[in-house]
Amino acid sequence: MTKKKALGRGLSALLSDTPTDDKLEVDNLPTSSVAATHTAAEITHGITEIALDQIEVNPFQPRSHFDQEAIEELAESIRVHGIIQPITVRRLADRQYQLISGERRFQASKRAGLTMIPVYLRTANDQQMLEMALIENIQRENLNAIEIALSYQRLMSECSLRQEELGDRVGKNRSTVTNYLRLLKLPPDIQIAVRDNKLSMGHARAIINVENADEQLYIFKKAIGEELSVRKVEELVRELSQKSQSDNEKVTAPAPASREIAQLQSKLSSYFGTRVVVKSDGKKGDIRITFLSVDDMNRILDILKVYS
Repeated sequence: MTKKKALGRGLSALLSDTPTDDKLEVDNLPTSSVAATHTAAEITHGITEIALDQIEVNPFQPRSHFDQEAIEELAESIRVHGIIQPITVRRLADRQYQLISGERRFQASKRAGLTMIPVYLRTANDQQMLEMALIENIQRENLNAIEIALSYQRLMSECSLRQEELGDRVGKNRSTVTNYLRLLKLPPDIQIAVRDNKLSMGHARAIINVENADEQLYIFKKAIGEELSVRKVEELVRELSQKSQSDNEKVTAPAPASREIAQLQSKLSSYFGTRVVVKSDGKKGDIRITFLSVDDMNRILDILKVYS
Protein backbone atom coordinates (compact mmCIF):
# COMPACT_ATOMS: atom_id res chain seq x y z
CA MET A 1 0.00 0.00 0.00
CA THR A 2 1.32 3.43 -0.91
CA LYS A 3 1.97 5.64 2.06
CA LYS A 4 -0.03 8.86 1.89
CA LYS A 5 1.69 12.23 2.15
CA ALA A 6 1.30 13.78 5.60
CA LEU A 7 -1.21 16.61 5.49
CA GLY A 8 -2.34 19.19 8.01
CA ARG A 9 0.35 18.39 10.57
CA GLY A 10 2.54 21.48 10.33
CA LEU A 11 5.94 20.95 11.93
CA SER A 12 5.07 17.42 12.94
CA ALA A 13 5.41 16.37 9.30
CA LEU A 14 8.89 17.87 9.17
CA LEU A 15 9.73 16.28 12.51
CA SER A 16 9.25 12.78 11.11
CA ASP A 17 7.52 10.29 13.45
CA THR A 18 6.58 12.99 15.97
CA PRO A 19 3.70 11.93 18.25
CA THR A 20 0.77 14.21 17.38
CA ASP A 21 -2.56 15.15 18.84
CA ASP A 22 -4.75 17.02 16.39
CA LYS A 23 -6.67 18.59 19.27
CA LEU A 24 -3.61 20.38 20.61
CA GLU A 25 -2.23 23.70 19.40
CA VAL A 26 1.45 24.62 19.08
CA ASP A 27 1.84 28.26 20.16
CA ASN A 28 -1.51 28.93 18.45
CA LEU A 29 0.04 28.19 15.05
CA PRO A 30 -2.34 27.29 12.20
CA THR A 31 -1.84 23.79 10.84
CA SER A 32 -0.42 23.59 7.34
CA SER A 33 0.53 20.89 4.87
CA VAL A 34 4.25 20.25 5.15
CA ALA A 35 5.65 17.28 3.27
CA ALA A 36 7.81 14.80 5.18
CA THR A 37 11.45 14.94 4.13
CA HIS A 38 14.37 12.52 4.28
CA THR A 39 16.41 15.24 6.03
CA ALA A 40 13.87 15.61 8.83
CA ALA A 41 15.02 15.48 12.44
CA GLU A 42 14.90 12.06 14.05
CA ILE A 43 13.21 11.29 17.33
CA THR A 44 15.51 9.87 20.00
CA HIS A 45 13.04 9.62 22.89
CA GLY A 46 9.37 10.09 23.59
CA ILE A 47 8.18 12.78 25.98
CA THR A 48 10.55 13.46 28.87
CA GLU A 49 11.09 16.26 31.37
CA ILE A 50 14.12 18.56 31.41
CA ALA A 51 15.12 21.40 33.72
CA LEU A 52 14.38 24.80 32.17
CA ASP A 53 17.83 26.10 33.12
CA GLN A 54 19.43 23.36 30.96
CA ILE A 55 17.75 24.68 27.79
CA GLU A 56 19.07 27.53 25.64
CA VAL A 57 17.06 29.39 23.04
CA ASN A 58 17.23 28.64 19.33
CA PRO A 59 19.94 30.82 17.68
CA PHE A 60 18.19 30.29 14.33
CA GLN A 61 14.89 31.70 15.59
CA PRO A 62 13.77 34.16 12.86
CA ARG A 63 11.18 35.75 15.13
CA SER A 64 12.70 38.67 17.01
CA HIS A 65 9.61 40.09 18.75
CA PHE A 66 7.27 38.30 21.14
CA ASP A 67 4.08 39.88 22.47
CA GLN A 68 4.84 40.13 26.19
CA GLU A 69 1.18 40.49 27.13
CA ALA A 70 0.34 37.28 25.23
CA ILE A 71 3.23 35.48 26.95
CA GLU A 72 1.93 36.61 30.35
CA GLU A 73 -1.54 35.28 29.46
CA LEU A 74 0.02 31.96 28.45
CA ALA A 75 2.02 31.92 31.70
CA GLU A 76 -1.21 32.34 33.70
CA SER A 77 -2.77 29.44 31.77
CA ILE A 78 0.30 27.31 32.52
CA ARG A 79 0.03 28.14 36.24
CA VAL A 80 -3.54 26.81 36.19
CA HIS A 81 -3.39 23.94 33.69
CA GLY A 82 0.32 23.18 33.29
CA ILE A 83 2.03 22.53 29.93
CA ILE A 84 -0.36 20.78 27.53
CA GLN A 85 1.93 20.51 24.49
CA PRO A 86 5.64 19.70 25.07
CA ILE A 87 8.33 21.86 23.49
CA THR A 88 10.91 20.34 21.12
CA VAL A 89 14.65 20.39 21.85
CA ARG A 90 17.90 18.81 20.69
CA ARG A 91 20.75 17.61 22.90
CA LEU A 92 24.02 19.59 22.72
CA ALA A 93 25.88 17.85 25.55
CA ASP A 94 25.20 16.21 28.88
CA ARG A 95 22.47 18.27 30.62
CA GLN A 96 22.65 20.88 27.87
CA TYR A 97 19.86 21.28 25.31
CA GLN A 98 18.78 23.73 22.61
CA LEU A 99 15.24 24.76 21.76
CA ILE A 100 13.93 23.76 18.32
CA SER A 101 10.32 24.96 18.60
CA GLY A 102 7.99 26.25 21.31
CA GLU A 103 9.77 29.41 22.47
CA ARG A 104 6.53 31.05 23.66
CA ARG A 105 5.78 28.05 25.89
CA PHE A 106 9.42 28.03 27.03
CA GLN A 107 9.37 31.74 28.01
CA ALA A 108 5.91 31.50 29.57
CA SER A 109 6.92 28.45 31.63
CA LYS A 110 9.86 30.37 33.11
CA ARG A 111 7.56 33.28 33.86
CA ALA A 112 5.06 30.90 35.49
CA GLY A 113 7.79 29.72 37.87
CA LEU A 114 8.24 26.19 36.50
CA THR A 115 11.59 24.48 36.96
CA MET A 116 10.91 21.45 34.72
CA ILE A 117 9.20 21.26 31.32
CA PRO A 118 8.01 18.32 29.16
CA VAL A 119 9.95 18.01 25.89
CA TYR A 120 10.26 15.98 22.72
CA LEU A 121 13.97 15.21 22.33
CA ARG A 122 15.18 15.25 18.72
CA THR A 123 18.37 14.86 16.72
CA ALA A 124 18.83 17.76 14.28
CA ASN A 125 21.73 19.50 12.57
CA ASP A 126 22.06 23.27 12.15
CA GLN A 127 20.38 23.38 8.73
CA GLN A 128 17.44 21.35 9.99
CA MET A 129 17.19 23.69 12.99
CA LEU A 130 17.06 26.72 10.72
CA GLU A 131 14.53 25.09 8.41
CA MET A 132 12.21 24.09 11.25
CA ALA A 133 12.46 27.51 12.92
CA LEU A 134 11.63 29.28 9.65
CA ILE A 135 8.69 27.00 8.88
CA GLU A 136 7.31 27.42 12.38
CA ASN A 137 7.63 31.18 11.94
CA ILE A 138 5.81 31.09 8.58
CA GLN A 139 2.88 29.24 10.16
CA ARG A 140 2.13 32.07 12.60
CA GLU A 141 -1.29 33.63 12.01
CA ASN A 142 -0.22 37.26 12.32
CA LEU A 143 2.66 37.33 9.82
CA ASN A 144 2.36 39.96 7.10
CA ALA A 145 3.08 39.23 3.44
CA ILE A 146 6.60 40.72 3.51
CA GLU A 147 7.62 38.67 6.58
CA ILE A 148 6.37 35.54 4.83
CA ALA A 149 8.25 36.48 1.64
CA LEU A 150 11.48 37.06 3.57
CA SER A 151 11.12 33.72 5.33
CA TYR A 152 10.57 32.00 1.97
CA GLN A 153 13.69 33.72 0.63
CA ARG A 154 15.75 32.58 3.62
CA LEU A 155 14.54 29.01 3.25
CA MET A 156 15.58 29.01 -0.40
CA SER A 157 18.97 30.69 0.07
CA GLU A 158 20.09 29.27 3.43
CA CYS A 159 18.58 25.80 3.12
CA SER A 160 19.34 25.44 -0.62
CA LEU A 161 15.72 24.78 -1.59
CA ARG A 162 14.16 25.23 -5.02
CA GLN A 163 10.70 26.79 -5.27
CA GLU A 164 9.07 23.40 -5.80
CA GLU A 165 10.80 21.98 -2.69
CA LEU A 166 9.89 25.09 -0.70
CA GLY A 167 6.25 24.66 -1.69
CA ASP A 168 6.34 21.08 -0.39
CA ARG A 169 7.90 22.20 2.91
CA VAL A 170 5.30 24.89 3.64
CA GLY A 171 2.29 23.21 2.03
CA LYS A 172 1.82 25.84 -0.69
CA ASN A 173 1.76 25.49 -4.46
CA ARG A 174 4.55 27.04 -6.53
CA SER A 175 2.46 29.97 -7.80
CA THR A 176 1.66 31.06 -4.24
CA VAL A 177 5.33 30.94 -3.28
CA THR A 178 6.24 32.90 -6.44
CA ASN A 179 3.66 35.61 -5.69
CA TYR A 180 5.14 36.16 -2.24
CA LEU A 181 8.74 36.24 -3.49
CA ARG A 182 7.84 38.79 -6.21
CA LEU A 183 6.87 41.26 -3.47
CA LEU A 184 10.56 41.58 -2.57
CA LYS A 185 11.20 43.17 -5.97
CA LEU A 186 9.00 46.16 -5.11
CA PRO A 187 10.61 49.48 -4.03
CA PRO A 188 11.38 49.67 -0.28
CA ASP A 189 8.63 52.25 0.36
CA ILE A 190 5.99 49.84 -0.92
CA GLN A 191 7.42 46.87 0.97
CA ILE A 192 7.35 48.89 4.19
CA ALA A 193 3.70 49.81 3.59
CA VAL A 194 2.80 46.13 3.13
CA ARG A 195 4.81 45.21 6.22
CA ASP A 196 2.99 47.86 8.27
CA ASN A 197 -0.42 46.76 6.92
CA LYS A 198 -0.97 50.08 5.16
CA LEU A 199 -1.19 48.33 1.80
CA SER A 200 -2.73 44.91 1.17
CA MET A 201 -1.02 42.08 -0.68
CA GLY A 202 -3.73 42.40 -3.34
CA HIS A 203 -2.70 46.02 -4.01
CA ALA A 204 0.98 45.06 -4.04
CA ARG A 205 0.41 42.17 -6.46
CA ALA A 206 -1.33 44.56 -8.85
CA ILE A 207 1.44 47.17 -8.61
CA ILE A 208 4.22 44.66 -9.25
CA ASN A 209 2.83 44.06 -12.75
CA VAL A 210 4.20 47.51 -13.64
CA GLU A 211 7.86 47.19 -14.60
CA ASN A 212 8.91 50.81 -14.04
CA ALA A 213 9.74 51.52 -10.37
CA ASP A 214 8.78 55.19 -10.70
CA GLU A 215 5.33 54.28 -11.99
CA GLN A 216 5.01 51.71 -9.20
CA LEU A 217 5.63 54.49 -6.66
CA TYR A 218 3.12 56.75 -8.40
CA ILE A 219 0.41 54.08 -8.22
CA PHE A 220 1.33 53.30 -4.61
CA LYS A 221 1.03 56.92 -3.48
CA LYS A 222 -2.22 57.36 -5.38
CA ALA A 223 -3.62 54.15 -3.87
CA ILE A 224 -2.73 55.28 -0.34
CA GLY A 225 -3.77 58.92 -0.80
CA GLU A 226 -7.11 58.13 -2.43
CA GLU A 227 -7.75 54.84 -0.60
CA LEU A 228 -8.18 53.00 -3.90
CA SER A 229 -9.60 49.49 -3.97
CA VAL A 230 -7.60 46.62 -5.44
CA ARG A 231 -9.82 46.71 -8.54
CA LYS A 232 -9.17 50.45 -9.04
CA VAL A 233 -5.43 49.86 -8.73
CA GLU A 234 -5.64 47.06 -11.30
CA GLU A 235 -7.46 49.43 -13.68
CA LEU A 236 -4.79 52.09 -13.16
CA VAL A 237 -2.06 49.52 -13.85
CA ARG A 238 -3.73 48.57 -17.14
CA GLU A 239 -4.02 52.22 -18.17
CA LEU A 240 -0.36 52.88 -17.43
CA SER A 241 0.73 49.73 -19.24
CA GLN A 242 -1.19 50.75 -22.35
CA LYS A 243 0.22 54.29 -22.19
CA SER A 244 3.79 53.02 -21.73
CA GLN A 245 3.42 50.68 -24.68
CA SER A 246 2.18 53.53 -26.85
CA ASP A 247 5.02 55.83 -25.74
CA ASN A 248 7.61 53.14 -26.42
CA GLU A 249 6.40 52.86 -29.99
CA LYS A 250 6.86 56.61 -30.52
CA VAL A 251 10.05 57.38 -28.60
CA THR A 252 13.45 55.80 -29.00
CA ALA A 253 15.26 54.78 -25.83
CA PRO A 254 17.51 57.55 -24.38
CA ALA A 255 21.25 57.03 -23.95
CA PRO A 256 22.19 55.37 -20.64
CA ALA A 257 22.60 57.93 -17.84
CA SER A 258 25.72 58.16 -15.72
CA ARG A 259 25.66 56.62 -12.26
CA GLU A 260 25.31 60.03 -10.57
CA ILE A 261 22.49 61.10 -12.89
CA ALA A 262 20.75 57.74 -12.43
CA GLN A 263 20.89 58.13 -8.64
CA LEU A 264 19.52 61.65 -8.91
CA GLN A 265 16.69 60.45 -11.15
CA SER A 266 15.83 57.72 -8.67
CA LYS A 267 15.73 60.14 -5.71
CA LEU A 268 13.60 62.68 -7.61
CA SER A 269 11.26 59.96 -8.87
CA SER A 270 10.76 58.70 -5.32
CA TYR A 271 10.21 62.25 -4.05
CA PHE A 272 7.62 63.19 -6.67
CA GLY A 273 6.08 59.74 -6.96
CA THR A 274 6.40 59.71 -10.74
CA ARG A 275 8.98 59.28 -13.50
CA VAL A 276 11.69 61.96 -13.57
CA VAL A 277 14.30 62.16 -16.36
CA VAL A 278 17.50 64.20 -15.91
CA LYS A 279 19.68 65.06 -18.91
CA SER A 280 23.03 66.79 -18.63
CA ASP A 281 26.14 67.26 -20.76
CA GLY A 282 28.19 68.14 -17.69
CA LYS A 283 27.50 71.87 -17.93
CA LYS A 284 23.80 72.25 -18.60
CA GLY A 285 20.75 70.07 -19.06
CA ASP A 286 17.10 69.71 -18.17
CA ILE A 287 14.80 67.86 -15.78
CA ARG A 288 11.57 66.35 -17.09
CA ILE A 289 8.83 65.38 -14.63
CA THR A 290 6.12 63.12 -16.05
CA PHE A 291 2.52 63.52 -14.94
CA LEU A 292 -0.18 61.02 -15.87
CA SER A 293 -3.31 63.15 -15.40
CA VAL A 294 -4.42 66.66 -14.53
CA ASP A 295 -4.83 65.61 -10.90
CA ASP A 296 -1.32 64.18 -10.95
CA MET A 297 0.02 67.45 -12.39
CA ASN A 298 -1.69 69.43 -9.63
CA ARG A 299 -0.22 67.05 -7.04
CA ILE A 300 3.28 67.71 -8.39
CA LEU A 301 2.66 71.48 -8.47
CA ASP A 302 1.60 71.30 -4.82
CA ILE A 303 4.88 69.56 -3.99
CA LEU A 304 6.76 72.30 -5.85
CA LYS A 305 4.65 74.92 -4.01
CA VAL A 306 3.93 76.65 -7.33
CA TYR A 307 0.59 77.95 -6.02
CA SER A 308 2.03 79.28 -2.75
